[in-house]
Amino acid sequence: MDLALIALAPVFIILVYIYIRDKYEKEPIGLLVKTLIVGGLTVIPIMFVESFLQSRGAYLAGYSAVTYRAFVVAAFTEEIFKFIALYLLIWKNKEFNEKFDGIVYAVFISLGFAAVENVMYVFQYGHATGITRALTAVPGHALFGVAMGYYFGLAKLSPKNKPMNFLLALIVPIALHGLYDFILMTEHPYLVVAFVPFLYYLWKSGFKKMKELSDNSRFR
Repeated sequence: MDLALIALAPVFIILVYIYIRDKYEKEPIGLLVKTLIVGGLTVIPIMFVESFLQSRGAYLAGYSAVTYRAFVVAAFTEEIFKFIALYLLIWKNKEFNEKFDGIVYAVFISLGFAAVENVMYVFQYGHATGITRALTAVPGHALFGVAMGYYFGLAKLSPKNKPMNFLLALIVPIALHGLYDFILMTEHPYLVVAFVPFLYYLWKSGFKKMKELSDNSRFR
């Protein structure tokens, strides 16, 4: 029970925060729960694809292997399945009627995945891993979701640069996620030191994106 609480509490806290930040027109609870569940279900295809891709890169070594695992096996696979789920579930939904909604739904998709992933890690490695991931990996997934949702909302509801924003909704979270994993996987002391300012950048950039779309809500 304690392990489940440690694994799921940070997910719940961030979900509540994102729901509260959606100030001007709340999304339906039923759709949010559905989005969260679909995000969790993405773990199934992701596990198979990651396993396949990992075997394809078995010949790589050193930084080439780390780059492949970080950007292709982990970041590309996880973010593209989140993106596909977000697109299929939300893009044509009538509730997706303001830009900030892109952030809300993308974060719920991301944290659905993060919840399942976190439970698996915490039950395998214990309390210390749960506490560490509560401060790093879970918020990281949420912030990758913020980046995805920001550009997803612009692609849907902004008259300018729609194709580019649609592409950025996939490319930016892959790049951020890949860099996050690369820094940790290298275990290089200089890069590990750089992890803290990188996390700070993720938080600062994420809050800035949320504030921009919230302040410019059509329902304000």
